[in-house]
Amino acid sequence: MPGHIVVAGASLGGLRAAEQLRAAGWTGSITVIGDEPHMPYNRPPLSKEVLAGKAPFDSLAFRPKAGIADVRWRLGTRVTSARLADRVIVLDGGEEMAFDGLVVATGMRPRRLRCAGPLAGRHTVRTIADARDLREALARPGARVVVAGAGFIGCEVAATAIGLGVTEVTVVDPLPLPMVAPLGELLGRALLRRHQERGVRFALGTGVTGFEGTDRVTGVALDDGRVVQADVVVESVGSVANTEWLEGNGLDLTDGVRTDERLRAGGLPHVVAVGDVARFPNARYDGVPRRVEHWSIPTDTAKHAAKVLVSHLMGTGSDPGAFAPLPSFWSDQHDFRLQSFGAPFLGKDDVRVLDGDPGGDVLVGHHHGGRLAGVVALGGPKATAAAARYRAQLLKQPTLAA
Repeated sequence: MPGHIVVAGASLGGLRAAEQLRAAGWTGSITVIGDEPHMPYNRPPLSKEVLAGKAPFDSLAFRPKAGIADVRWRLGTRVTSARLADRVIVLDGGEEMAFDGLVVATGMRPRRLRCAGPLAGRHTVRTIADARDLREALARPGARVVVAGAGFIGCEVAATAIGLGVTEVTVVDPLPLPMVAPLGELLGRALLRRHQERGVRFALGTGVTGFEGTDRVTGVALDDGRVVQADVVVESVGSVANTEWLEGNGLDLTDGVRTDERLRAGGLPHVVAVGDVARFPNARYDGVPRRVEHWSIPTDTAKHAAKVLVSHLMGTGSDPGAFAPLPSFWSDQHDFRLQSFGAPFLGKDDVRVLDGDPGGDVLVGHHHGGRLAGVVALGGPKATAAAARYRAQLLKQPTLAA
């Protein structure tokens, strides 16, 4: 007889998990639990269109499919612990909830800088509340902005701030180029040049050591001895997996929830993980377990994990086998876009220009072991369309981890 599935986490991964559980044939009850008071909403616009005031906050909410109209939502509620062997979770009010199957979709939270100095004036970008606060801060006349971190979010926020008319925007990062870790030097240099041409300043090869000011931030101290004046600081220095509630269950929580090739947490047949909290091996490449923080991953993992979980709970025999997705991402910055398919980070040491020129629109291929591992386009619509044409080729390649 069908029982009860709990989805811990009410962001995109939790929503897609509920939808895919129904699509996979689950007829039992489903409860989705989330610590934010909002129904699932789209996060990527928070650092771009929403922050720029081009899209209202109420436009972010996803429209759930009709098939999950009977799903129970517990919003503004946090899961504090779990006893997986007993199939029980505990909520922040002490309530215990039994389950037959569990979907871990608790996602990530921003990593914060552990530096001395005032907290007021320091921001992150993860939630609607974060974006509201930051948008208000950027609107203050004469705001001086320092962005700590030259990754996806940091570069997007810097571009948005420039677009809002902020004249002093400085990006700080200990690495020598923006986004060099996922993209490599060629694209890192191209991004640096494009941002600088549009007015963004950079302090690269140096890190933040502290914050100046008494009640509010007035400056950012760097480890090379400089102090950059700032009224607004945006911390974009990575993410921390929300997995503390799973401690004590014998899982590998080193960096997210370690799953097997079927997205089962610790190999437990009644527990799966989805979204960017899942650290899974991808047989399409080298089989090394990794988390993937791309917008497509919540949907891809939810579809696969739902089939695995329903197959176990209902004995349908419809287990889909190993999970081998083709990751993709995009990032809008200023008037250009980054568009990628595959795993370019695997081929950072063998980057070849496939079309165009790094000084303008360019399409590059990242190669690993002599074969194409991923493509990245930088520029306008023609460049991003060129990247999409490689998607089929990447999908047809045989997996490396048999």
